[in-house]
Amino acid sequence: MTITDQGPHSAPAGTQEKRGMNLTLRVWRQKGPQVKGKMVTYKVTDISPDMSFLEMLDVLNEQLIEQGDDPVAFDHDCREGICGMCGLMINGQAHGPQQTTTCQLHMRSFKDGDSIDIEPWRASAFPVIKDLAVDRRAFDRIIQAGGYISVPTGTAPEAHSVPVPKKDADNAFDAATCIGCGACVAACPNASSMLFTAAKVTHLGLLPQGQPERNDRVVNMVAQQDREGFGGCTNIGECSAACPKGISMETISRLNHDLLGALRAGARPKS
Repeated sequence: MTITDQGPHSAPAGTQEKRGMNLTLRVWRQKGPQVKGKMVTYKVTDISPDMSFLEMLDVLNEQLIEQGDDPVAFDHDCREGICGMCGLMINGQAHGPQQTTTCQLHMRSFKDGDSIDIEPWRASAFPVIKDLAVDRRAFDRIIQAGGYISVPTGTAPEAHSVPVPKKDADNAFDAATCIGCGACVAACPNASSMLFTAAKVTHLGLLPQGQPERNDRVVNMVAQQDREGFGGCTNIGECSAACPKGISMETISRLNHDLLGALRAGARPKS
């Protein structure tokens, strides 16, 4: 039955209404960090264009469970594009063909009959836990290396009692939108985390509260980034293009400016 402006009517005899897409999925399967992985091909049918990519993977997993197979492991949490957990390489692109998080990518971005390659983030600093799930605790350690701010907060200050230039406030807010998904690392040919580290350094470095530890923060976070095994930045720009929050390459320039200033001032990373 089809609803039109003229009211409901039946489809012509011998025809069927199209219900959904049929897709071929090539999914990376790996039982554990020390086990060799491989791409495995699956078929899914009747996939609605209105499904999110993760909902499509849920359909696949329900199918695998019914068949007695092990479901595909993948990271997810809020499914609202906020937490950054849902990182996947889809047809060689971080988060897929749209500049958004995987959970906010909808199947209308694909066509009936498409083949889709689904892989985890590829970086030595992000070891595979199982299938599509990777260990991104390296990001946590980079943030921890930055330490805390020592400015006493006390009670809430009066509004506008600490003036912040509008441009600095806007740039700090833009940097703070980083959700730590790791798309910048996955998209970078060098597996560099410079955009992530720059965002975390910059949003505090532009605000008054971040000034006392500004020099120590930048040298310690960059040093920890190197210890984690991320590659070096060569300003290719794939990181910013893949970032679901659109964080600018200008953020990396600010990091380099802060780092050089800190080194000239005699700041050195903790051993």
